[in-house]
Amino acid sequence: MKTEATPLSGVTVVHLDVFGDERGFFTERFNVQKFEELALPTSFVQLNHSRSAPGVLRGLHYQATPPQGKLVGATRGRIWDVAVDIRPHSPTFGQHFGLELSDMNGLLLWIPAGFAHGFCVLGNGPADVLYLCTAMYNPQGESGIRYNDPDLSVAWPYDAMGANVIVSERDTKQPSFLTYRESPPPWETILT
Repeated sequence: MKTEATPLSGVTVVHLDVFGDERGFFTERFNVQKFEELALPTSFVQLNHSRSAPGVLRGLHYQATPPQGKLVGATRGRIWDVAVDIRPHSPTFGQHFGLELSDMNGLLLWIPAGFAHGFCVLGNGPADVLYLCTAMYNPQGESGIRYNDPDLSVAWPYDAMGANVIVSERDTKQPSFLTYRESPPPWETILT
């Protein structure tokens, strides 16, 4: 297991050790000792599992109260996973990072609190996504930003999605990034 920094401070790609042969493969998705050695979080309180049909796009979501970080990975199919820096005092505020996570590539993405998260399904099959969370889900503390906001210009790989884009009504009605910038959560206080 090893980690790789991204252009967004705190967002980290985790490379798993995958042992495979003609029977299939085995990998450790979480090992507290290895995570401690790699300076990754080890205190998770919730494990979420979502299944999404081809063409589904979810996001961009975040939770400020309590602040929630996510360790994201695909256990079936392929997704394009995206983190957006929404910390107003960050030098990368408003920038995003994305990469493909799949059931075969041995990658996870650590997304700390202070980032919005979203993903879309790649290809013609469904995708299962598991994510460990550092705080319990709180419907009153979560929010989002519109996935296709022109100020963010997230590079969604629509050509690779293999179907018509399917977005929930809730996600199409998320606030704009401009609205977010006018009244962001006090991340500098929340994250200390």
